Amino acid sequence: YMGYVGFSVAFAFAIAALMGGQLDAAWARWSRPWTLVAWMFLTLGIFLGSFWAYYELGWGGWWFWDAVENASFMPWLVGTALIHSLAVTEKRGSFKNWTVLLAIAAFSLSLLGTFLVRSGVLTSVHAFATDPRRGLFILVFLTLVIGGSLLLFAWRAPKVGLGGRFSLFSRESMLLANNVLLLAAAGAVFLGTLYPLFLDALDLGKISVGPPYFEAVFVPLMIPVLLLMAIGPFVRWKDAHWADVLRNLRWVAAATMLFGLAAAIVLTASPMIVLG
Repeated sequence: YMGYVGFSVAFAFAIAALMGGQLDAAWARWSRPWTLVAWMFLTLGIFLGSFWAYYELGWGGWWFWDAVENASFMPWLVGTALIHSLAVTEKRGSFKNWTVLLAIAAFSLSLLGTFLVRSGVLTSVHAFATDPRRGLFILVFLTLVIGGSLLLFAWRAPKVGLGGRFSLFSRESMLLANNVLLLAAAGAVFLGTLYPLFLDALDLGKISVGPPYFEAVFVPLMIPVLLLMAIGPFVRWKDAHWADVLRNLRWVAAATMLFGLAAAIVLTASPMIVLG
């Protein structure tokens, strides 16, 4: 819950920027440490939860796409995007509206996670309470926060502006593409987690969305994320050229192959595992 609560600071900064109509590098510089600390606590919580499920419950695995696990994973994904977006806003003055929207989304998903865990709408070993009155209070608060902040965003976002321009091939573009993919992944997890609840609430039947759905949707989204993570650091800000990037990647690829060969020799005493 330290991770959930931590995102409230980034949310407060975002609301202040919308109300003041101003968002600059100083705003991003003040917001980023709080966001990073919240993300670190959330990462630690997810890790400890997986560790507990593996060793204490004997599930035989670390992650099972349980609804409560997903409730913490969604703000983690959006928080990851927010950290990188804040870096762009601080260094280049870009992504202003996008950064504000991510801050709102991260805190909103944190409230959603609290609702799912504390309201009793889910049956899970990770759920902590089954108090309908508490769940109703959290749901009303969640609705007010999301509705009010999105209305404020729609009204005041033009005052904040988009920020600096950049070319289609630049580090900003790489980070934006990564942000979109992370947000799409969070959306896929959101859909798979809440769709059964919506069907049950509407009395349309009970279904279970399990690992096959999440793996089929999530893995293809993460492959380009990993690719962009590898290429992004070698792309210049604002405007870049493929020739420069390929020249830098050439040495990285060579070093990676040498490291893989050395690891194969050390671990298997045979480099043929790399070639075969």
